[in-house]
Amino acid sequence: MSTTVRERINVLILATSQALFLIAAVTVMTLSGVVGERLAADPALATLPVAAMMIGTLITTLPASLFMKRFGRRTGFLLGTSVGGAGGAALATAGVFAEAFWLFVLGNLLLGAYQAFAMYYRFAAADVASPAFRPRAISLVMAGGVVAAFLGPWNAHHAQTLLPGTPEAGPYLILGALALLAMALLGWLRVPAPPPEERGPARPMREILPQGRFLVALTAAALGYAVMVLLMTATPLAMRQAGFDMGQIALVMQWHVLGMFAPSFVTGHLITRLGITRILALGNAFVLFSVAIAAHGETLGHFWLALFLLGVGWNFLFIGGSTLLTTTHTATEKGKVQGVNDLTIFTLVTAGSLLAGALLRPLGWDGLNLAMLPIIALLTIAIAWLWFDDTRAPART
Repeated sequence: MSTTVRERINVLILATSQALFLIAAVTVMTLSGVVGERLAADPALATLPVAAMMIGTLITTLPASLFMKRFGRRTGFLLGTSVGGAGGAALATAGVFAEAFWLFVLGNLLLGAYQAFAMYYRFAAADVASPAFRPRAISLVMAGGVVAAFLGPWNAHHAQTLLPGTPEAGPYLILGALALLAMALLGWLRVPAPPPEERGPARPMREILPQGRFLVALTAAALGYAVMVLLMTATPLAMRQAGFDMGQIALVMQWHVLGMFAPSFVTGHLITRLGITRILALGNAFVLFSVAIAAHGETLGHFWLALFLLGVGWNFLFIGGSTLLTTTHTATEKGKVQGVNDLTIFTLVTAGSLLAGALLRPLGWDGLNLAMLPIIALLTIAIAWLWFDDTRAPART
């Protein structure tokens, strides 16, 4: 079997596993708050299961990276899908059956650990791909989210017919089955043996962190993700306040998720053709256009277009930042660098998801979007620095 074929098989496994994981993530975001509202003794705790997933991701991200640095990508992914995916889904299902709120929360916390390991699928794509194929491999793995855009909401709604006596348990039961399927696929993943330099000396993080290109990669991925999650989380609340029904909200959110992942089929090709810097600039421009449209009105068309463009902007910033990050460390350093990167991202993402509702009340939907302008300005400065750095060293693009 040629190297090219093996690379493509590995990327297909990772892209499918990404889709299976994202079905779980979309299901949790769609359904766990509703289930929490029914099970919680205090209505104020209704969204705690969703927050628990983000907290589970936050506290597991760095340990997951270090674990895989020592034991390998495949071992780590199998641990994440078994304990986090299948185990978390089983506990969430049991919590619904038993009407035990805290057991349900624990299940969602473990699903967050599943997410922490799954976040590294895109970096595994870089490990299994040749340098020329690497940007496209990362983007193809991210494209697994297109499937989740359709099947996540479908699972949250239609899988409730599986268990008529306890309908809300059905979707989580499906998540457990999908995690087992992901385990079976990941068992066939073949990550190349570490090259000799991967076992060599590594720089301490205090030497890696000040690198300008590392800081741009981190800024683009982390701030782009935080802005997207904050506005995405606030959107259903804002649309409810504007008088839209759940069907219309679901439509807007589905197109948002499509915007997030559908461009991944071409983002890698665009990075190869145009360069990382231009893709980051385009991503930042899409986020700016999204904010401008959202602040201009609250019709269904405004929400739909703003959220779709927000998703596309996130895609370019996140994949561009992830690709740039792979150029800032050696193979020996990748575990801790990728861990710090994703830890930073999910710290900001967790903060954004928790702040969305609190900021929406005093600022309103237009004010909340306009409050993103300083962050967009910071991204603009970071990308401008990268552009200047590229002109000084044209070979490093």
